[in-house]
Amino acid sequence: MQNLSLLQLIEQPLFKKHQLEVKIKRDDLIHPIISGNKWRKLKYNLIHAKQRGFKGILSFGGSYSNHIHALAFACKQQGLASLGIIRGEPQYSSNFTLTCVQQWGMKIHFVDRKTYRLRNNQDYLAELQQQYPDYFIVPEGGSNALALNGVAEVIDELNQQADFDTLMLPVGSGGTFAGLINADKCNHKLLGIAVLKQSQTNRNYLTNEIKSLLPQAATHFRNWQVINDFHRGGYAKFSTDDCQRIQDFNAATSLTFEPVYSGKMLLAFLDLIEQGYFAAKQKIVLLHTGGLQGIGGLLEQNRLNKEDWKMPKIE
Repeated sequence: MQNLSLLQLIEQPLFKKHQLEVKIKRDDLIHPIISGNKWRKLKYNLIHAKQRGFKGILSFGGSYSNHIHALAFACKQQGLASLGIIRGEPQYSSNFTLTCVQQWGMKIHFVDRKTYRLRNNQDYLAELQQQYPDYFIVPEGGSNALALNGVAEVIDELNQQADFDTLMLPVGSGGTFAGLINADKCNHKLLGIAVLKQSQTNRNYLTNEIKSLLPQAATHFRNWQVINDFHRGGYAKFSTDDCQRIQDFNAATSLTFEPVYSGKMLLAFLDLIEQGYFAAKQKIVLLHTGGLQGIGGLLEQNRLNKEDWKMPKIE
């Protein structure tokens, strides 16, 4: 497993026009399967489970979950069993993601949406723990206190690699962002781009989730912000135009951003530049959080053009 991910300079006419120095933290290159923030968040969960004598890890996700995909392979590598509580119907068991995880030894158990909503309910979790006493339970997305320690290593690495003003990333469950906030200690501006649409009555849901994950010592930090205006319609939603813009950027830079997570951060970044959000001479780092296996599911669903996007390789 690669210990230090590459920090790569990106040169584009738009960045030059606005006098911005832009680099990308290539966490997508950490591992071909367990890449990006998934490895960061799982690292200390896996260590904890083995130290405590658990035989396996149980966690939650959708039928195309990056977290479930990474967890299955990581557990296989570490000699742990794995069990996925999957939101959806058994018909999804042969899709791209779940075919892979079952090949790596994960057992999957489908539940309906009503049951899945209980994934953070303490009574439900107690029932699962009683049912599976040998399994360490990890929350959806891997976002818990143990995950913060793994994510903190991003800041440690960046501080060795470069000076920067702003770190920007996509935000789903909030665990990665919480870990960065805690580790950064107000030394940089942190911008999170929400990839899911929050309801009008609860627009602070994601911010509150992040705050709930922060240690008490970090709750007073004010150097971070979740921006909710670039979800492109909601989780896993995107337009043909969105896809084309991402694809054009990929072609120009030889990078790969996908349209569910990293691509939404990219589009938000480009839009914010055009809006004059960033001052000239700013040094900005984009955190690529991986998740490229999701391209396989999108191709499978015919939501991406097979001529323009490559099917992810699976070891």
